[in-house]
Amino acid sequence: MKPEVEIYDTTLRDGSQGEGINFSVMDKLRIAERLDAFGVHYIEGGWPGSNPKDIEFFEQAKGKKFKNARLAAFGATRRKGVRVEDDSQVRLLIEAETPVVTIVGKTSLLHVKKVLQTTPDENLAMIGDTIRYLKDNGKFVIYDAEHSFDGHADAPEYALATWQAAEKAGADFVVLCDTNGGRLPAEIARITSLARGKLNAKIGIHTHDDIGLGVANALAALEAGAVHVQGTINGYGERTGNCNLTSVIPNVALKLGKTCVPRASLAKLKELSQFVDEIANFRHNPRLPWVGSAAFSHKGGQHVNAIQKVARSYEHIDPAVVGNRRTVLISDLAGRSNIVMKAQELGFKVDNDTPELKTILGKIKDLEHKGFEFEAAEGSLALLIRKALKHEDPPFKVEGYETTVRRDRSISVCQATIKVLVKGEAAHTVAEGDGPVNALDSALRAALMRFYPQVKNIQLTDYKVRILDSATGTRARTRVLIESSNGREEWGTVGVDDNIIEASLGALTDSMEYGLLKK
Repeated sequence: MKPEVEIYDTTLRDGSQGEGINFSVMDKLRIAERLDAFGVHYIEGGWPGSNPKDIEFFEQAKGKKFKNARLAAFGATRRKGVRVEDDSQVRLLIEAETPVVTIVGKTSLLHVKKVLQTTPDENLAMIGDTIRYLKDNGKFVIYDAEHSFDGHADAPEYALATWQAAEKAGADFVVLCDTNGGRLPAEIARITSLARGKLNAKIGIHTHDDIGLGVANALAALEAGAVHVQGTINGYGERTGNCNLTSVIPNVALKLGKTCVPRASLAKLKELSQFVDEIANFRHNPRLPWVGSAAFSHKGGQHVNAIQKVARSYEHIDPAVVGNRRTVLISDLAGRSNIVMKAQELGFKVDNDTPELKTILGKIKDLEHKGFEFEAAEGSLALLIRKALKHEDPPFKVEGYETTVRRDRSISVCQATIKVLVKGEAAHTVAEGDGPVNALDSALRAALMRFYPQVKNIQLTDYKVRILDSATGTRARTRVLIESSNGREEWGTVGVDDNIIEASLGALTDSMEYGLLKK
């Protein structure tokens, strides 16, 4: 069934212009394949006239068969004073052999006169000549009208003339662009409605997020009659980014009630968002709407108590619809419902009548007051709950330790000694490391290996230090968060102390203990 709103992804072109993003050709091909499988309608691969990487991408893409999407090459209108047939950049758009070509042209007289340094009539000819040439070569042409809203504000009649020139030349879509990302939804809706009344061509929208309204402006245009929306996964793009498709897509499908990507794809939205972040080598933003890990997290006791009874009391949709899940956070704001739901999530059999709940809640609030936090340390939280419920001895206990640092030929050598007790039997080991914490980690592992060979599978994947009261200077209390993995699962643990080594040991011992007890 033909969608009511078409999704045009420009992650590989506009998104790659974001700060810190540098996709390889293979990265772009992998993302394109995933976007196609997800069900977007257009994938903008890049600008074949701008750099060798994009030229290579289109060469390799010629051998790919896309199931759902049509690949688009991006370029600009012909240069001023040059016949379109003689423009090398336009020729490269043809040679890319994509079914779709998207070209950008000027709407704003400011850009026509000051940037292109040409006449208004020549700009109109540049738009028309390029589109006609591409259509004559069998291309589906999307015209991106750059600075549509700024240009219309300055010279509305000329802005309309540029859009009409594109339509007259045969453009399949005229896409209105809020290129500077500074317009408000009401203005976007008004101009989109005006364009729809003046043009027969289908209208699209392309927004940027410079004032935080990229998604809101795109939705305003869709409600005003646009049927095509351009954006990037996770909002990558120039400056503060482009319209975020991971927000637009579920808003279109679930809030506006319009068809876009296949319904079954919505459940893969978070997975797609994380995949693109991984390729870009970015940490996933937990606060992204819809797909972030915090999007359906609940911390306040009143909120958790309510969702325990009726989920929709504090959730606008079922998180699973977009591939996400509910998370209950534990802190000094927690109530009994937080503990029950979090403990159940961690695999413990508890309910509101479990007698240990009061003890667990009191312990958590006391530790939070001292600087602990369990939102990213579910391993430490699970151990706390387990000890309260099961009243069992831990698998090991650290009886004592010592760390030393000495200088050896201008090289710093760190050494740690540790004594571990396991079921009444002691192990005493010494190890060196790149620092006191690394040496302590090595010594602890060596001591435990004698009793628990599976410790070799537990690896630290991240180590973070947070100073909690910096006003006290070097006496400040320190929080250490450690991420660990056994190759299949990951967990976080926390330690807090005035002594950074003591705080680190607390997080390290929790990591090992949780890894040994985890089922």
